[in-house]
Amino acid sequence: MTTDSSVLSLVQAGVAWITLNRGPQRNALDIPTLKHLHTLLDAFNADPAVRVVVLTGNGRSFCAGADLAEWAEAEARGALETYGWTDTAHALMTRLHTLDKPTIAAINGTAVGAGMDLTLCCDLRIAAQSARFKAGYTSMAYSPDAGASWHLPRLIGSEQAKRLLFLDELWSADRALAAGLVGEVVADAQLHGHTTELAARLANGPTFAFAQTKTLIREGAERSLPEQLHAELAAGVLCGRSADGAEALRAAMEKRLPNFSGK
Repeated sequence: MTTDSSVLSLVQAGVAWITLNRGPQRNALDIPTLKHLHTLLDAFNADPAVRVVVLTGNGRSFCAGADLAEWAEAEARGALETYGWTDTAHALMTRLHTLDKPTIAAINGTAVGAGMDLTLCCDLRIAAQSARFKAGYTSMAYSPDAGASWHLPRLIGSEQAKRLLFLDELWSADRALAAGLVGEVVADAQLHGHTTELAARLANGPTFAFAQTKTLIREGAERSLPEQLHAELAAGVLCGRSADGAEALRAAMEKRLPNFSGK
């Protein structure tokens, strides 16, 4: 495990764990933390030994969003619009959303503002029973600035997105599950173990096919059906040429489970 003042990282059995580690600040995102997370994601995306990325937090909060102390300091020196948080956050959210490897948010506590938006950029979201979700923007007389206005309508529908954003309600894990904001809710004590099991399943899967599938889903919303079918054909050809594609066919013919290499 490598340790940073704001982030912990560990790669084990094909799974890269990224843990926000700013307990006194409730894992709030200042610019150095945003940049460090971006660097880790770039490295893990390029590392063939990494086949899944898990994002979680230490302590009682998953992430409290933007670091308000850094925000206030920038405002005090007249640099609120130029100090760089938004551009840095946008770059991180884009990197996480477009990562080739499957991503899991293991939400251990409150996820607010950009902290919630981090979870929305992940492919799968598992919430501990004690997790809470809050947009946090309009209470600060602010509009969404880290992807919530794009992700939420797609995940939970326009009206529910507006309810969460306009009223700035604090949603429980169960309400988030009912709305479709998360895919699973587990007991707090089971969060790590359950996430580990899911990550292991993905890490043993066909990583290249996962990447093609992610791209198809991400880009498909902007295509017509014929265009998407053409893209599926092209992706399928690439998958068929992959090492895992060949292994899957051999395993089927030999009536055994495939042993995917992720290539």
